[in-house]
Amino acid sequence: MFMAAGVFTGILVGAIPGLNAPMAIAIAVPLTYSMDAIAGIAFLIGIMKGGTFGGSITAILLNTPGSPEATSTAFDGYPLARQGKGLKAMKMALYASVTGDTFSDIVLFTVAAPLALLALRMGPAEMTAVLMFALTIVAGLSGQSLVRGLIAAVLGAFLSTVGLDIATAEPRLTFGFVELEDGIPIIPLTIGLLALSEVLIQIERYLHADSAGRRVVDAFAQDIPRENKTVTWQEYKRCSRTIVRSSLIGTGIGALPGIGAIVAGFMSYAAAKRASKHPERFGKGELEGVAATEAANSAVSGANLIPLLAIGVPGSLSAAILIGAFLIHGVDPGPLIFKNSPQLVYGIFAIMAAGNLFNLVIGGIGLRFFALLVKVPLGMLHPIIVLLCIAGAFANGSTMFSVGIMLVFAVLGYFMRKLDFSFATFIVGFALGESFEVFFRQTVTLFADRPAELLSRPIVMAFVALTLWSLWRTSRRRGSAAA
Repeated sequence: MFMAAGVFTGILVGAIPGLNAPMAIAIAVPLTYSMDAIAGIAFLIGIMKGGTFGGSITAILLNTPGSPEATSTAFDGYPLARQGKGLKAMKMALYASVTGDTFSDIVLFTVAAPLALLALRMGPAEMTAVLMFALTIVAGLSGQSLVRGLIAAVLGAFLSTVGLDIATAEPRLTFGFVELEDGIPIIPLTIGLLALSEVLIQIERYLHADSAGRRVVDAFAQDIPRENKTVTWQEYKRCSRTIVRSSLIGTGIGALPGIGAIVAGFMSYAAAKRASKHPERFGKGELEGVAATEAANSAVSGANLIPLLAIGVPGSLSAAILIGAFLIHGVDPGPLIFKNSPQLVYGIFAIMAAGNLFNLVIGGIGLRFFALLVKVPLGMLHPIIVLLCIAGAFANGSTMFSVGIMLVFAVLGYFMRKLDFSFATFIVGFALGESFEVFFRQTVTLFADRPAELLSRPIVMAFVALTLWSLWRTSRRRGSAAA
């Protein structure tokens, strides 16, 4: 029931321009306080699954992606809508999303536990190297500047040190506020950084926008031929190779911490265009273009939980927010979760499988209703979103201090967006900062007198080499692009 509610909410949010699944998850986390762990996490994962597909609705009808990962869906989805094939494009997006999501879930079910066994063999030095590599990957692939990405990741990790010192229990950076001794709460932080800052950006755009607005494409006109409203088995079969290829790309990218669905969507679209016998059709209304992007985007949803469950590293922004939900329910994500909470883990696997079915049914039945959301004025949505943000932040500790934290990070998020500092990198850095500090300090304690022994640890040296290679490749690619 909660998974179905989450999928419905995710599609609903994704279909509203400017809103996305991470924002909805951040706002919804406080609602799960009183739920059982499996029910609460099912609700949040349902939002993630539904929101990934929901973003394609406005991308196709309005050429305005409902979520960032749906950007490349608009390349062919909007031209199809202009041709009177909007419903066909949305149905192909739905079928490709469900296929890609199911594929990545199967990979998650089969590889998460073996990877967790491998992670249990890794000590503090190995985990420090893994987290350092993860932060580098996130910083290098978020935003337009490697330096800005690194600054955002380091700033997030730095703010995670607020609170009591893990070794001495001395207050750090609390400035006399007793409420900060437990650290900055992640829920108000993410609500402010994601949801409320986006509202500020949209209000600014609204004040400076042309009052004419965009014309809504009617995808459901009665005089449109039936073949322009349905996806036939032959059309799905024609796109099947593209869907499988994109599912593989999305799963591979989703399993790498911090890269995200945006990269997966663009890579899969480019791969589909290169492999097509008619690449000239792409960008003019090609169903394969829609299928490629949506299969890859949704494949990331399941795969980004692989590093979260196996080694405790979030694979995406949504997974980073889910860490807060796990901690609320007393569950520490990482390799020990398979030993300490096996019922929860395999319960999550079961509800994820059911979630794909709910996505297909709810998305298919409610497609006409969700498409009507593009007509809701932003002036009606903004007050509701702000109210939900305040209520969600207040629920974290039932104090106005949490609301104040949310407001501070809303302003910070506004300026980060304006200056192209990746808020996704910031949140992942904040989520990993505490773990990185623990493992790093343990490594220093263990190898302070014999640092040369680190050279004899192959996993450490491998991830250090990968970190340096990632920095070199990213800086070189950015330099070539600038030239």
